[in-house]
Amino acid sequence: MIVLKEFEFDAAHYLPSYNGKCEHLHGHTYKLVVKVDGRPDMEGMVLDFSLLKKIVQTKVLRRLDHKLLNDVIPNPSAENIAIWVWNRLAKPLYGENHRLCEVEVWETRTSGCIYRGEFYEGELC
Repeated sequence: MIVLKEFEFDAAHYLPSYNGKCEHLHGHTYKLVVKVDGRPDMEGMVLDFSLLKKIVQTKVLRRLDHKLLNDVIPNPSAENIAIWVWNRLAKPLYGENHRLCEVEVWETRTSGCIYRGEFYEGELC
């Protein structure tokens, strides 16, 4: 079973190695979706949503919201942001009955990426 929680944060970034409009400073209202896979515990929950929210706010959003992402994440493409978020959340979201299974980072309503951790690297859908 997968539980998920969506978050939004505003941030600016630029892609210095990219040849195009994204090489210039610009901003997004990002959507972040964090998914946790597991089995419901005795209380019927995989993970309490309020605990998930607290972990994401503490480990991720406080570092990224209303920031210049280049000061936090080298070359902050959506893909690199997703990997960075995964690395910040994988350990705190590992429990007896659950684990982090997927991170989605959306730059716009139509453009985003999904990261499923190193286990999936190199595999095609």
